[in-house]
Amino acid sequence: MSAVRLPSASHLYHCEGCGLVTEAPPVAPGLRCSRCDMPLHLRKPQSLQRSAAFLIASILLYLPANLLPVMTTTTVLGEDPHTILGGIAELWTSGSWELAVIVFVASIAVPLLKIGALLLLLFTAQRRSTWRQLERSRLYRLVETVGHWSMLDIFVVVLLVGMVRFGAFASVQPEAGLLAFGSVVVLTMLSAASFDARLIWPQTAPQRMNEGDRR
Repeated sequence: MSAVRLPSASHLYHCEGCGLVTEAPPVAPGLRCSRCDMPLHLRKPQSLQRSAAFLIASILLYLPANLLPVMTTTTVLGEDPHTILGGIAELWTSGSWELAVIVFVASIAVPLLKIGALLLLLFTAQRRSTWRQLERSRLYRLVETVGHWSMLDIFVVVLLVGMVRFGAFASVQPEAGLLAFGSVVVLTMLSAASFDARLIWPQTAPQRMNEGDRR
């Protein structure tokens, strides 16, 4: 019994706008979707380069986001800068352990784990690795799912700001740390969105199938 010959996946273009799948030659410059007129590509153009650029920028801003003050409170007693790490320490020492853990996970652990996961995905995709492809595919879907809730990190910082008790004469001033933290969140989201998950699966299986058909 002869093996069924399947169409090569390299000839199928998936429209990111409407989801329509179009069959065309592997090299088809200027190809557009017949339904929504969106440009079609076999792979996201310069996926690794753009995803790596966003990720590197987020790594460079990660330390300033956690070390620089996110706000400064001004009272009659003077000015008092607050960092994310300092706020976590204050919550812990004051007995608000649950809130300290929430702030730590949302503001420190989650962005760091997202950066680590994206580094792994980019490194293995660049090397066209076939190591644990299914697990890496699940990891990418997890990063995407977490990305949908990434703005929760900003909300946690705002919640931390709201924890400050103001007297009759007090004011709060946002600082550079808050901007750096928001930039880290947005840049990791852009890095995940720029990554082409199909790069996890190098095109080796169709070639092996075709070789088997020829035999």
